Amino acid sequence: MASINKHATTLADGRELIYFDDADTRLGPDRAIDGRILDARPHTPTMRQDPLTGEWVSIAADRQNRAFLPPADHDPLAPASPSNPSEIPDDYDVAVFENRSPSFGPALDGANSPLGLADLDELGIGRMRTAIGRCEVVCFSPETVGSFGSQSVSRARTVIEAWADRTEALSALPGIQQVFPFENRGEAIGVTLHHPHGQIYAYPYITPRTRQLIASVERMPELFSQLLAFELESERVVLRGEHWSAFVPFAARWPLEVHMLPHRQVPDLAATSDAERDELAILYRMILRGIDRIYDSQTPDSTTPYIAAWHQAPVASHRNDIRLMLQVTSPRRAADKLKYLAGSEAAMGAWVSDVTPEHAAELVRAGIAAARADS
Repeated sequence: MASINKHATTLADGRELIYFDDADTRLGPDRAIDGRILDARPHTPTMRQDPLTGEWVSIAADRQNRAFLPPADHDPLAPASPSNPSEIPDDYDVAVFENRSPSFGPALDGANSPLGLADLDELGIGRMRTAIGRCEVVCFSPETVGSFGSQSVSRARTVIEAWADRTEALSALPGIQQVFPFENRGEAIGVTLHHPHGQIYAYPYITPRTRQLIASVERMPELFSQLLAFELESERVVLRGEHWSAFVPFAARWPLEVHMLPHRQVPDLAATSDAERDELAILYRMILRGIDRIYDSQTPDSTTPYIAAWHQAPVASHRNDIRLMLQVTSPRRAADKLKYLAGSEAAMGAWVSDVTPEHAAELVRAGIAAARADS
């Protein structure tokens, strides 16, 4: 979308910072430089292989020092001021920058880096590799509170453009196997900053969840088209547009769980069209606003904790059979109750759901109707 402008610069320690200006922005093109004196960036973490599963675990000890629930006047994601020398030196609409305390990176190569997927697939005791990659923070707004759902349609569209831009750029970096944009919302999820923001991880491997998906599509090559057709015939549909449909999945694990799929095969956000991004800005925002309206008359805190996860195809494989999918999951099972992962789910990965998917869909549709009535 040509009217969403992009300005790239660097922070004082060399990290990349990119501003994305709304189509209807009131900001000028010039941005202040980062005048801080910063410590050197932390060393790239290592990752260790669990021989019981073959999975890799990043050991990122420097993340222990990241900001934890700071007051609004010391918000590290707000535009910088004389009393708050934050990560973003000027006013902005949407800003993306490299995380100062990354789980992967900043190195993209070097000693003991992964030698490709074949190397990572080998199994052994005591195997270690450098956790190369990139972790970025996506700030949805200069405001100190909020979420994706609280943004305007124009701002939501800018965030989507930023996700698509960064997906393409990160996918092109050496050693990157998968790109994952996501938003964590609420302290119940583990959020340590209330500022409206999300993150993007660029992994040096294909994640365990996607590896399971690859096994499924190899057994059922038309999985996504068949899945979408099945769900669209069900009572679990919550929204349907020209390009996207959202539904509570047949085998939902979480009390509140909404999936959204594009109607055509696209592997990631970078492959979506302008028309698909325009509609997504409306529908995705409405889903999140609807989820917030489910319990708003029953509890003082109506905001719903969630993880909004954009599942994308790996960078170099299964581009024609793994489809871009949004999965929004929340542990909130009642106005005053949360679902906690206990023995069966946490230890064995064997889920037990407390809410039927059909009833959850009724709740989400009612919430969306209430949110529409307010807009």
